Amino acid sequence: MRKIVILLVMLSALLAAEGITLSGTVISDNRKMITSRFMGFVTDVRVSEGDNVKKGDLLYTIDSKEIDSALIQVELGISQAQLSLQMYQNQYTNVRLNLDRHRRLLEKDMVSKFEVENLALAEENLANMIIIAKKQLLQAEAQLAEVKNQYRYLNITAPNSGVIVSKNIKVGEMAMPGMPALELSDLSDLKISAEIAEDNLALIKEGKKVVINIPSQNIQAVGTISAIIPNSNPMTHSFKIKISFKNVYKSIYPGMYATVVIE
Repeated sequence: MRKIVILLVMLSALLAAEGITLSGTVISDNRKMITSRFMGFVTDVRVSEGDNVKKGDLLYTIDSKEIDSALIQVELGISQAQLSLQMYQNQYTNVRLNLDRHRRLLEKDMVSKFEVENLALAEENLANMIIIAKKQLLQAEAQLAEVKNQYRYLNITAPNSGVIVSKNIKVGEMAMPGMPALELSDLSDLKISAEIAEDNLALIKEGKKVVINIPSQNIQAVGTISAIIPNSNPMTHSFKIKISFKNVYKSIYPGMYATVVIE
């Protein structure tokens, strides 16, 4: 019995020394769904699936009819606010002149005190209206700046460099806010996703070095366990892990089969 126990211990040590091999898949840890902020018809699409793009490259554009309409309304509002302000300022100037004149006449008992008080009240009301009109003008000008700023959202650009892996938009179609038009995958930030049985969790920890293989490209490299996802698969009782590696290769793409050797 003692010999059997010793044999089992030796076998376990041998298996641990050899490590375990996991099957995995190359993934991009920076995949973005590109969408537009405003609704409008697509007027130009500059990319296709498989295209490499750089940060800031123009991807597609949508028409500006809705923003053009908003711009006209805001500009009309500014004109109205300017006219109102000018009107109140002119009225205030006239009332102020009349008030000064009536005060001089009151000293000579040529006008009533009631008339002077009415003019003073009108002066105060117009001063308040000027303040309100100035605020309305500032608000309209702020709206104008906001509407003009919206034009830059009609040209949808790449948020980072990568490859277009999915395209769901064509010229003439309606771009809808929140509806994915393109999918951009960053090939400079590739990882390997694999699943490990809970019985083997003791063999791993974040930061541990492992050996990765991409059989189809005959590539072997050293990777690092960058994440252990604390959410097991109830069917297989396994946990997902991510392995990062320095991608100096031009032939590795998301979706490729990979293996991970953990010692």
